Amino acid sequence: MAAWFAILQAATLVVILVALYRPLGDYMAHIYTSPKDLKIERGFYRLIGVDARAEQAWPAYLRGVLAFSAIGLLFVYGLQRAQAILPYSLGFPAIPEGLSFNTAASFVANTNWQSYSPDVTMGYTVQIAGLAVQNFVSAAVGIAIAIALIRGFASRKSGTIGNFWVDLTRGTLRLLLPISVIGAIILITGGVIQNFNGFTDVTILSGGTQSIPGGPAASQEAIKLLGTNGGGFFNANSSHPFENPTAWTNLFQVVLMLMIPFALPRTFGKMVGDRKQGYAILAAMATIFVVSLTALTLLEYAGAGTAPMAAGGAMEGKETRFGIAGSTLFATTSTLTSTGAVNSMHDSFTSLGGMIPMINMMLGEVAPGGVGSGIYGMLVLAVITVFLAGLLVGRTPEYLGKKIGTREIKLASLYILVTPTLVLLGTALSFAIPAVRADVLSTSIWNPGLHGFSEVLYAFTEAANNNGSAFAGLTANTPWFNTALGVAMLLGRFIPIVFVLALAGSLAAQDKVPATAGTLPTHKPQFVGLLIGVTIVFTALTYFPVLALGPLAEGLQ
Repeated sequence: MAAWFAILQAATLVVILVALYRPLGDYMAHIYTSPKDLKIERGFYRLIGVDARAEQAWPAYLRGVLAFSAIGLLFVYGLQRAQAILPYSLGFPAIPEGLSFNTAASFVANTNWQSYSPDVTMGYTVQIAGLAVQNFVSAAVGIAIAIALIRGFASRKSGTIGNFWVDLTRGTLRLLLPISVIGAIILITGGVIQNFNGFTDVTILSGGTQSIPGGPAASQEAIKLLGTNGGGFFNANSSHPFENPTAWTNLFQVVLMLMIPFALPRTFGKMVGDRKQGYAILAAMATIFVVSLTALTLLEYAGAGTAPMAAGGAMEGKETRFGIAGSTLFATTSTLTSTGAVNSMHDSFTSLGGMIPMINMMLGEVAPGGVGSGIYGMLVLAVITVFLAGLLVGRTPEYLGKKIGTREIKLASLYILVTPTLVLLGTALSFAIPAVRADVLSTSIWNPGLHGFSEVLYAFTEAANNNGSAFAGLTANTPWFNTALGVAMLLGRFIPIVFVLALAGSLAAQDKVPATAGTLPTHKPQFVGLLIGVTIVFTALTYFPVLALGPLAEGLQ
């Protein structure tokens, strides 16, 4: 019965995503190629002094990204520090400095890691004006970077990659906002709460009282998932019945996470004038997703021990209304995108099962990845794949008519090296510095040994990859983790963006070379297989030694 439920659930998801692929992908291509601006957009451009018709070279585009993100960082930090005097603060005090920095960095970097309990820490003003706004704009930034890279492939000696302010505005107003409104309404009909009631005291069966939190959860839930942001209105995240009440809302939330990332290959194919290229990228993403989901589901159903056998699988840390299949689908989706939302506690997965979400993030979250970041990460890997294939056959590598030379491969290689460096360095320093190690072991890790090491490794993996999910069981609201994870989130977000935009500029400056008999076909199954292999070898296998110290060692005990 459980196997049939898992198959039916996966089949339903596939049907929905296939139905959305073409119209949504074409609509996104139209958004970013249309010469017309909406009236509200023209008013915004006049307000900020932007010429919507002016194209930008990659350094100017990058300056726009960094300036906008820096302002967002300061704004969210300031809101938290001023919470006590803001309306709808619910009586909560100002957020401490270290936690305010960590949270601001997290939401601006599209990570949405939360080392606090949101429902008893954040008032409604901070949640709406700070966190929810960043859910929109940080996602729009990610899509803008992807579109800029696609323009680099599509351009001919232009040297420009679009206009950041136009891309940001269109992505927010034309794509994320309307879909989020529809998504929030659907979630409300499914039982997700949307109110400003604060806390309601109720009498429970034993005669005592309990405070039940309220809040505008549905509106924030929709964009947190659609923008692959993560984070939650309540501490229990999407396992909380106020955020995710039923099995069908659970599936709908998975659809929200996947719809844009899986449709962006269609946008890519249409903008470069070759839809088959989009299908090739989609095939690589989908293959990795299916393999990951299958492995995690089988490992959780095969959980050893008396309790798992009695429950029909490893149900610890999972909600019975979702079951194992609903939990593993959500976990696979949230960690293969950059969402970070959870409907089950990854810390309670089996040892080898808990390793799968970690590997999903270590892949660079490219299957299908976050909104924007997934497609541009996969295109960088495609550049490396074409380069390696060119070496094998002794030809100058080309991708979509653009030569992949020394500059392009250096930028792609630097992109790949950023997150492993941050993950491994952050994890190592947590145990190598005596004072930090003592604090980590005495305060943060409640489950010492191999599992405790896995919790720290998971924390830096999600931070550097801008995921935001948590293994749970790790107390991260400490000076070390607030600072180290905050820095990892910012560097993991913006250093790769620098290399992607530089690559986009380099490609845009080139003319297209005609395909010849010796040109590597990049839309056929052979290239898809090679791309998958490169993705695994160049990303996940980088982490094999450190995985052997944590989840692998624990699982083999």
